[in-house]
Amino acid sequence: MAITAFAPTIGAGAPSGDTRRGGRTALLLLLPGIAYLALFFLAPLVSLILTSLQTPRLYGDIGQYDYAFRIENYADVVGEYLPQILRSFGYALVATAIALVISYPLAYFIGVALRRYPLAQSLLLVLVIAPFFISFLLRTLAWKQLLSNDSLVVQGLQALSLLGPGEYFIGSPAAVIFGLVYNFVPFMVLPLYASLERLDIRYLEAGSDLYAGAFTTFRTVTLPLSMPGIVSGTLLTFIPAAGDYVNASRDFLGSPDTSMLGNAVEANFLVLQNFPAAAALSIILMAAILVLVAVYVRRSGTDELL
Repeated sequence: MAITAFAPTIGAGAPSGDTRRGGRTALLLLLPGIAYLALFFLAPLVSLILTSLQTPRLYGDIGQYDYAFRIENYADVVGEYLPQILRSFGYALVATAIALVISYPLAYFIGVALRRYPLAQSLLLVLVIAPFFISFLLRTLAWKQLLSNDSLVVQGLQALSLLGPGEYFIGSPAAVIFGLVYNFVPFMVLPLYASLERLDIRYLEAGSDLYAGAFTTFRTVTLPLSMPGIVSGTLLTFIPAAGDYVNASRDFLGSPDTSMLGNAVEANFLVLQNFPAAAALSIILMAAILVLVAVYVRRSGTDELL
C-alpha cells in the first residue's frame, strides 16, 4: 500500500516524454508572438528610453543629438509641459466618466432588456460599432463642421444665451471632451455589453422576491457583477483618451489653450525636432498611465485583469 501511495508522486515529479514534447510545441507556437513583441514593442521602447536621455550635439545643428545619460531631460519637460500633462489626464478622466454614464444604460438595455430579441440586439450593436467604419479623422472633421462658429448649433446656443455673442464651441475644453467622448464611447459600450449580456436574470428576480427596491438590486447585484466590464471599458477609454492628440489639435476641435500631452509630443518630434523632449514626454505618459491603471485595478478589486 505504501508503494502504491507514493507511485503517483514519483510519476508527477518526473516529466514524461509526452510532457516534454508538449512543452517544446508550446514554445514553438509562442515564438512568433515573442518575436513580434521583441521587434515591435521591446526594441522601440528601448530606443525611446535611450532617445529621452540624449544631449544636444556640441556645435551641432537643430535635431542633432548624442547618446548620453541626461536625466535632466525629464525634469525639463515636466517643468515646461506641466499644464499639458495635467490637462491630458483631466480631459481623459472627465471624458471617461461621461462615457461611462452614457454607455452603461445603453449596454444594459442591449444586453439585458433586449435579451429576448436577438435581432434587435444585433441591430443596436451594429449601430454602436458603425462609427468604426468611418475614419477617425473624418468623423472628427465632420464634427468640426457641424460645430463651427457659423453652424446652426452654435447659433442656437447663442440664441438660448448658453453661449455669449463672441463665444464659440470649437476651441473650448468642452469641444475637446465632447470629441473624446464621441470617439471612444464604443470602447466603453462593448465591454459593458459583454459583461451584462452574461448577467443571470435570476439574481435580479431573487432580489425582487426579497423585497429589495430597484436601486438596491442594482447596487448590490447588477453593479458588482458588471464590475469587470466597467473596469475594462474605463481602461479602454481612458488610456487612448489620455494620449489622444487629434481632438485637442487646433486643426480639429481644440485650440492652443486646449493642447494635450500628445500635441506636445507631436510638436517636439515633427516641428521642433527636439527628440529627447518628445521621447521623455512619451515615457512619462506611459509610466503615469501604468501607475494609474495599476492603482485603479487594484482598488476596484479586479486584480486578475493585470
